[in-house]
Amino acid sequence: MRKSAVLLVILLASLAGAKQKSPKGSGLLLRLEAEFAADVAKNGHAAFSSHLAEDGVEVVDGGGFDSRDVISKEPEWPAGTSLTWTPIKVEMAASGDMGYTYGNFVYTTRNQDGKSVIARHGKYASIWKKQKDGAWKVVVDMGNSSPDTKTEK
Repeated sequence: MRKSAVLLVILLASLAGAKQKSPKGSGLLLRLEAEFAADVAKNGHAAFSSHLAEDGVEVVDGGGFDSRDVISKEPEWPAGTSLTWTPIKVEMAASGDMGYTYGNFVYTTRNQDGKSVIARHGKYASIWKKQKDGAWKVVVDMGNSSPDTKTEK
C-alpha cells in the first residue's frame, strides 16, 4: 500500500509540473467530472464503473485495488444511496491527454427509519486519461474518509 501511495504522489506531482497554461484542458476535466457525477447521481453504482478505463482501478479506502471488472460485479447500492463530489483542483498535463481532479465527496444512505443520512465525508482524487478511441476515462480513482468537508478548505 505504501508503494501505491508513493507512486500516486509521484504521478500527481509530475502532472502538476507539466500543467497546461490554458484553462481549456481544466474546463474539459471539470465538464467530465460534472458528467461523471451526474451519471452516478442518476444511475448509482453501475454508472461509476462505466466511467473507468478498461484497465482502470479504484484504490479502496483502507484496502487494496479493485479493477473495473470487480467494481462492475459489486451489488447495486441500496435505494436512497447517493455519492456526490465536488472538485476543488483540476489540472491538465501539457500533452493534453492526461489530467487529474481532487476534491470532497459525500456518501449518503438511508437509516433504519428510511431517513437520508450522511454515512461518510471524504476526499477523492481521480486521474483521467484520454483513451485510444478519443474518449476520456478514469484510470485511477481513490477516496478516503475524513471529517465533515464543510469545515475544511
